[in-house]
Amino acid sequence: MAAPASVSARSIHAVRRFNRFYTRQIGVLQEHLLRSQFSLTEVRVLYELAHHERLTAGALCHELGLDPGYLSRMLQKFQRHGWVRALPSLADRRRILLALSPSGRKVFDPLDRRSSAEVAAMLAKLSSSRQQVLVAAMRKIEGILRPPAPLGEKHSPGRPAGPSPGPRGEAAQPGPVPYILRRHRPGDMGWVVQRHGEIYAREYHYDERFEALVAEIVAAFIRHFDPRRERCWIAERNGERAGSIFLVKKTKTVAKLRLLLVEPSARGLGIGSRLVSQCVSFARECGYRRVVLWTQSELPAARHLYQQAGFRRARQKPHRSWGRKDLVAETWELKL
Repeated sequence: MAAPASVSARSIHAVRRFNRFYTRQIGVLQEHLLRSQFSLTEVRVLYELAHHERLTAGALCHELGLDPGYLSRMLQKFQRHGWVRALPSLADRRRILLALSPSGRKVFDPLDRRSSAEVAAMLAKLSSSRQQVLVAAMRKIEGILRPPAPLGEKHSPGRPAGPSPGPRGEAAQPGPVPYILRRHRPGDMGWVVQRHGEIYAREYHYDERFEALVAEIVAAFIRHFDPRRERCWIAERNGERAGSIFLVKKTKTVAKLRLLLVEPSARGLGIGSRLVSQCVSFARECGYRRVVLWTQSELPAARHLYQQAGFRRARQKPHRSWGRKDLVAETWELKL
């Protein structure tokens, strides 16, 4: 097939040369990736399932550019080994969602750590400044080449998808920049504390005692974390953290929503509503009967998200905290 007239032979050669170079760098030409039993494509599928709460087979095909028959055979193999579960969608029982099982996560986690270690070894050969240049160049390439291919259960082109059990993104430029939701990992808790401290100081003039409160909350979450009934989700946009939310166990029947945050640069993309929806869906799956949260009357955007999700204000109380004398705390509840 001839190349389009608008594409030069020199550009084609440069891209092919870069592809050959980079595939050697990351070892994808090996028959088994990361010294494991898995091929590159199998690891890519496991990675997507590990970093998204729920996915359809169609979304996987779209995101990874896979043949449906090939993916179907791979998923059947994963299911035979007990690594992947097929679940009916809460929004549409005819729709099947895929999720990594606990045994699948045990298989994937060592691969993920090994991959991170190999990348770290590659980056360690560069100075900090050259690492920053490399990462910025990679993000620029990704931003230019990324197709409008959202992951998730539902999608309406050009605008955020509505609430659904699965994670989602939005269309790439032009339009909202895609994002993903993932579970927490090392380094995320420090970011949650730092960004809460910085954003609330700048926007609401809370002092460092608010940051200390957030630090206490995330420390307790990690110390007492129950993965069966508790969760932290981090929103990522263009490889950067863009938001957070926590669901923690208060009693056997009551869960607590905590630390909802969306970066100012990522507001308006539907991330906040998606994070709240994810919390509510997970709480239902866990069998909680009620979700409660504590917020401030001066946070209209967050209060609007809670109201949209079905929460109702139960109590309010004036208080003096974090260098402010005019605060009104509110407790909101949602019956499941």
